[in-house]
Amino acid sequence: MTRAARTHDPSYELMDDHDGLSIIYRQHGFPCPLVRWHFHKEYELHLLVASSGKVFVGDYIGNFNPGSLFLTGPHLPHNWISQLAEGEVVDKRDMLVNFTDELFDSAQSVFSELKSLGPLLDRAAHGIEFRCRDTIAEAATLMQLIADTRGIARLGHFLILMERLAACDDYQLLSGTRAAPVADEHSADRTNRAVDYIFSHYARELPLEEVAEFLGMKPTYFSRIFKQATGRCFVEFVNRLRISKSCELLAQGDKPVTDVCFESGFNNISNFNRRFQQLKGMTPSHYRRLVMQRLTEQNRA
Repeated sequence: MTRAARTHDPSYELMDDHDGLSIIYRQHGFPCPLVRWHFHKEYELHLLVASSGKVFVGDYIGNFNPGSLFLTGPHLPHNWISQLAEGEVVDKRDMLVNFTDELFDSAQSVFSELKSLGPLLDRAAHGIEFRCRDTIAEAATLMQLIADTRGIARLGHFLILMERLAACDDYQLLSGTRAAPVADEHSADRTNRAVDYIFSHYARELPLEEVAEFLGMKPTYFSRIFKQATGRCFVEFVNRLRISKSCELLAQGDKPVTDVCFESGFNNISNFNRRFQQLKGMTPSHYRRLVMQRLTEQNRA
């Protein structure tokens, strides 16, 4: 495959615009061609500044909101899909900083202080969501300084940011898998299309055969490559997406659990309760109480 072809590949993102620089800063809106299930050799520090939706990191599925901050490691597949009204466009949704292992591998031989970032970079192999509000606020400020500066000043802001993130102990590790199980770009392309289709239809009955037909594949083959690419079988992936949606609905207010069940795509309340308990370790009602308690504590802080 040629270099030009890979640059536009929908699965593996080839960042050939380093231009001799240690880090890359980018920002973009939504929808955007960069928003897709993909992976690359760079680490990615990703701040969401607008909209809410679903985050996919390796085999993890969760929710994001304005102010959500993530760090993903090399070759760990990821995607953020905003939930917008039809025709709605967000001009600036994402602020991103990308960098490679080479930056620290080379610099540590000269600047031994950089070795303190090792544990943070190791954790990034699973994907990290930072939870500390003060850390996220400081990260947003530093990322804007990175966007506004060049040269040594930009590198200085980046190193301060990494030091702050390394010191943060309020975070969640996300994925059970550490990298893309296969580097087959064609398979990742089909997985991207499958994830987009599932995201658009998971709130109703959605058999594997329907998605396989959409992709023009035999169900058994689709099932195999989907699990290879996402780390989850099709049914488990869909159930996790539905449970993620139910968590979002439960956190929004006092909507009856039965309504949450059906709006999330489940058609059986007992199955919903069983899956929720299995994935969250508690009942939907208990989850709602914990969320309300946490919000109350945050408002008091």
